[in-house]
Amino acid sequence: MIKSKLKAALLGFAITLAVPATTVAQAQDKELVVATDTAFVPFEFKQDGKYVGFDVELWDALAKDMGVKYRLQPMDFNGIIPGLQTRNIDVALAGITIKDERKKVIDFSDPYYESGIAILTSVKNQDSIKTAKDLAGKDVAAKTGTATVDFLKKEVPDAKVKLFPNIDNAFLDLATGRVDAVVHDTPNVQYYANTGGKGKVVVTGSVQSGDFYGIAFPKGSDLIEKVNASLKKLKENGEYDKIYTKWFGQAVK
Repeated sequence: MIKSKLKAALLGFAITLAVPATTVAQAQDKELVVATDTAFVPFEFKQDGKYVGFDVELWDALAKDMGVKYRLQPMDFNGIIPGLQTRNIDVALAGITIKDERKKVIDFSDPYYESGIAILTSVKNQDSIKTAKDLAGKDVAAKTGTATVDFLKKEVPDAKVKLFPNIDNAFLDLATGRVDAVVHDTPNVQYYANTGGKGKVVVTGSVQSGDFYGIAFPKGSDLIEKVNASLKKLKENGEYDKIYTKWFGQAVK
């Protein structure tokens, strides 16, 4: 009898060691590391000491719907995918275009924003730089690691591309005349043209459309299904349109 009780006690102790009582609670309380770009207006940027923007607000709404905790990890765009690959990052929202080559190393949510690429130039050059072919031989600024770089290499190989880790520095080079144009995501250049660059720069043309942004994850993340379900819910209940309208002026059709 004593031996049986001892065996039962030892078995219970072994199970306790193998599966700590706090394991489930710790998993539920895990703070997700959510990467975002350091400056990609109006998707994510710093204002009054904190990060704001469409991506930031959308993720906050998703996190509340899923009941998860998180902390933002601002970083340069070109470090985000490697961070996901090494699993130092759990999630990333940074205007990341869904591309087949990226799908080989990371996973994406359902698309949450349709973007495109546009040309931004100075007011004085607006009549001479309107299309992609007008960029041939010109000094053109683009952001490192983005779909824009691939587009320029393929469509305008004669353009003299100058790469920047931060698009704000590209805008500064345009404003000071060190480059002839900036080619970047349409909503970002439109926002700048209507705010900080108003009266100095103009968006002269769209050179590519049909790009979709997705929320990025390490390969095989169990968060993908949950995020997609919450994203669908926010679109159905009007919360997504509310956030979209705040940052872009009109709801998605």
